[in-house]
Amino acid sequence: MSAGPALPFKISVLVFMHDAQGRQLLIQRTKAPNKGCWSPIGGKLEMATGESPFECAVREIGEETGATVATTDLHLFGMISEKGYEGQSHWLMFLFDCRKPLAGLPETIDEGKFGFFSRAEVETTAIPDTDRILLWPIFDQHRRGFIAYRAECDPGQPLRMTIEETDTQPNLD
Repeated sequence: MSAGPALPFKISVLVFMHDAQGRQLLIQRTKAPNKGCWSPIGGKLEMATGESPFECAVREIGEETGATVATTDLHLFGMISEKGYEGQSHWLMFLFDCRKPLAGLPETIDEGKFGFFSRAEVETTAIPDTDRILLWPIFDQHRRGFIAYRAECDPGQPLRMTIEETDTQPNLD
């Protein structure tokens, strides 16, 4: 196992939100990373204040969608360590499933515009390759349980995943 290049390390959350019909909320990003692509909402932890991943998820939901949720509305179902993403940085991402449905489509913000997509529509939408290969299959298989995995994202190399821990309950929906 190689240590990889010395790059900035960023800690963030991704939050999977849905409406009452079960459609997934995605934002078409106007900024890097993944500019122009559709992604779940999220953002970086405010590490200087000691913000926890749950606190970050609650804050990002409020800032990006205007919705109010409690930490008890969130289920942490995964943790991803991405090495060398786009050759720019390493990421540690906490994946949350928000149990509280959104009442409507959020307003457009500086970071992008929102859309609701059925799970089938996500497959034909412009999403990042890493999301298509790793993130959405993990969501499908593990969102009711827990998984921790490492992704090797070296530019010019095949994307590799190593599962480091899993405790999955069957998805019944």
